[in-house]
Amino acid sequence: MAGTSFTLELLQPLALDGGGELASPQIAYETYGELNEDRSNAILLCHALTGDQYVASPHPVTGKPGWWERMVGPGKPIDTDRYHVVCANVIGSCMGSSGPASEASDGKPYAMRFPVITIRDMVRALVALLDELGIEQLHAVVGGSMGGMQALSLAANWRERAARVLVVASTSRHSAQNIAFHELGRQAIMADPNWRQGDYYDAAEQPDAGLAVARIAAHITYLSEEALTGKFGRNLQDREAKSFGFDADFQVESYLRYQGSGFTRRFDANSYLYITRAMDYFDLAEEHGGKLADAFAGTSARFCLVSFDSDWLYPTSESRHVVRALNAAGAAVSFVELSAPHGHDSFLLDVPALDRVVKGFIE
Repeated sequence: MAGTSFTLELLQPLALDGGGELASPQIAYETYGELNEDRSNAILLCHALTGDQYVASPHPVTGKPGWWERMVGPGKPIDTDRYHVVCANVIGSCMGSSGPASEASDGKPYAMRFPVITIRDMVRALVALLDELGIEQLHAVVGGSMGGMQALSLAANWRERAARVLVVASTSRHSAQNIAFHELGRQAIMADPNWRQGDYYDAAEQPDAGLAVARIAAHITYLSEEALTGKFGRNLQDREAKSFGFDADFQVESYLRYQGSGFTRRFDANSYLYITRAMDYFDLAEEHGGKLADAFAGTSARFCLVSFDSDWLYPTSESRHVVRALNAAGAAVSFVELSAPHGHDSFLLDVPALDRVVKGFIE
């Protein structure tokens, strides 16, 4: 199915955690399904780091199906015959919402003049969007990975805005290892001579090599050893013997190079810097005096957290940490660890057990 695309310009400046503000930010979003008369059937979907608003529509750049097409649509776990689904591109990204590639007041791209943002800033923009749409309370907010961080941030900072909160393969804070992998990606981008301190938008050459390496490093963290071994093993790529050179001898090398080069066609290098920094700054307990349970004190929302046994990027221990805090806050919470071989990417792939959990919780 295809959603309906919109772009909203906020009339009020958006205050930011870093102390500044974003004047007249734009938010690009898609909707699926009809909003009912009392506006009580809205579901907000929050996307991951490199995701976008095209949750169930063909991507306008790649032509590939939407990133959660298997989950969202008529008769699917998030049933668009019953619910009005809203998915917006986060600020800082590059698919229509205000970000580094957007035009500043001087008519030139912001580039690195774009203010550093946080996950809470992203959610602040989403709440402003909901206000414009006249949606006072969501039937549910749903997110996986970085989208789960946004869902938790909404639940903690705008407690009356969602009746249900579904968080998949996510965390309440970024660990040192998470930050380290992101820093590897940022350094790869900034070491690319075509990065030009972020001012590359009018240049003939873009920092594609650095961005591709960043994507390769991140993509490895999204997979499990079992998934990589099962899919590729040590199989050679289109050859009978090792080349004794530095071409992609192994299938896994060829796959990662393909992932890296394809990514550069649909994503902006500066956006990658900004969004990974926002994720690294995320620490929900720190925002609420150092105690995670305090982030959810007094909440009336129902929560569901889902983890995967093969996810080493946001392992089950991270979800349990949030569940314990929710229990301490007296919140209604359910939790399930699902078995899937795909690693962190399991939330995007064919895991029928996840479909059942999503459908059951949403309904």
